[in-house]
Amino acid sequence: MYVYDDYDQAIVDQRVAQFRDQTRRYLAGQLSDDEFRPLRLQNGLYIQRHAPMLRVAIPYGHLRADQLRTLARIARDYDRGYAHFTTRQNVQFNWPALEKVPDILAELAKVQMHAIQTSGNCIRNTTTDQFAGVAHDELLDPRPWCELIRQWSTFHPEFAFLPRKFKIAVSGSVEDRAATLVHDIGIHMVRDAAGEVGFRILVGGGLGRTPMVGAVIRDFLPRQHLLSYLDAILRVYNRYGRRDNKYKARIKILVKAMTPAAFAAKVEAEWDHLRDGPATLTEAEIARVAVAFTDPIYENLPDSSPEYSNLLRENKSFSRWAERNVFRHKRPGYAAVTLSLKATGRAPGDAQAEQLDAAAELAERYSFGELRVSHEQNLILADVRQRDLPALWEAAKQHGFATPNIGLLTDIVCCPGGDFCSLANAKSIPIAEAIQQRFDDLDYLFDLGEIDLNISGCMNSCGHHHVGHIGILGVDKNGSEWYQVSLGGRQGHQASLGKVIGPSFAQDDMPEVISQIISVYVEQRQPGERFVELVDRLGIEPFKSRVYAKERAHG
Repeated sequence: MYVYDDYDQAIVDQRVAQFRDQTRRYLAGQLSDDEFRPLRLQNGLYIQRHAPMLRVAIPYGHLRADQLRTLARIARDYDRGYAHFTTRQNVQFNWPALEKVPDILAELAKVQMHAIQTSGNCIRNTTTDQFAGVAHDELLDPRPWCELIRQWSTFHPEFAFLPRKFKIAVSGSVEDRAATLVHDIGIHMVRDAAGEVGFRILVGGGLGRTPMVGAVIRDFLPRQHLLSYLDAILRVYNRYGRRDNKYKARIKILVKAMTPAAFAAKVEAEWDHLRDGPATLTEAEIARVAVAFTDPIYENLPDSSPEYSNLLRENKSFSRWAERNVFRHKRPGYAAVTLSLKATGRAPGDAQAEQLDAAAELAERYSFGELRVSHEQNLILADVRQRDLPALWEAAKQHGFATPNIGLLTDIVCCPGGDFCSLANAKSIPIAEAIQQRFDDLDYLFDLGEIDLNISGCMNSCGHHHVGHIGILGVDKNGSEWYQVSLGGRQGHQASLGKVIGPSFAQDDMPEVISQIISVYVEQRQPGERFVELVDRLGIEPFKSRVYAKERAHG
């Protein structure tokens, strides 16, 4: 894991001091709201529906145990005892007092954390696969490249005031678990015919008001040119992106208007001025960052331990948990484990301070002191010995982490919605909880198999509803909260956007609406057919007919 050098630490400490003075002046009336707004946004501070919200960066989703303990302490001392993990692999505090935010940032700086560029029209946190570095299907570890992008993009003078916010995701595995096709820039690590490592570059993906899937603009980019090529993309966007209308300012709108081919041509022309220049990565620079991501000292272990194999056979509850929450590791005798933050009755992605402390202890005991955050809003222990899985499972149960629902219907991705966000049209959390309660039968959940359900409280799509197999969007209808349903979205290399099935539904109807959608799947599926595959085969009409027939009968 990357560790700050003296230069990194000095930058973060200076930013804390600057913001402390800016906050003092604002509270003293020396800065107006308009003057303070860009200053607070540059430090991840929003003004939400009820209180400020502070978004803290977790670069590419990596945390040390001491950092997690600091988050727990902040939750207790400065907030209401919990934190919320986001779809950007970051963490948010929803109730900090404005005058205490500089103190929070100072606490974060002590453990090499900050809130820089977690908001505003800049390059946000670069994300990647939560199993990066340990995945069995990994071509190459994307984390050093994420770190290089982080260092390149932080305080980049050309890209501090882009037309709109900008998001980059990197994937190094056969399966794309980083949702790269719905990012402003998606980066796939690939090899050419000669076996050389490079990147496939996609541009123009994104969700929000106008969702789009990204287009490939370069099939192979030699690895030493990554940063200069990103410079070229951002320069073209900065020059041609719209600034007159924030709803049309994202790079996806520009790429569509130009066409991907024309946009790519402009990038190549710009890159002609940058290629082999100062931003070209040397082998020494790549090695400097890569050394922070070397493997821990693994034991030489057999493929499977007796303790693990025996419990799989003898304990149905354990085998269910292992099936859903344990991921195959690249090393024999090890596994990656997802600690679920999706227990029924809790807001998806929320973790109590006590849980944060417990997760830190589990990381130290079982996973070399490190954790990951997934964009599905769960925590991951990446390096667990198989023989330790039974003990980890028992500990996870004690702390509310062992819900065996990863990838199932109740593993809901959900933004904070109208309970907190001032932009939201409707609440998200109560809808998630109502659906979880309706489908709280584990036998039924396992029978249904993989179903991604994503909920957003507004068109900004922080809950990624467009790429959920089932997507739910909160909308405003004459001052009331209603919910629009879409079907057939997916992430990965075959990413697609869900199709809206029809008019929106009242909040109280949503559990039954989802039940009716699921009933069509149960009746119509073929052996082994997943929900999203059925939607592909039949289209949305059978679901639409069932749901609205039920609505008319109910009415």
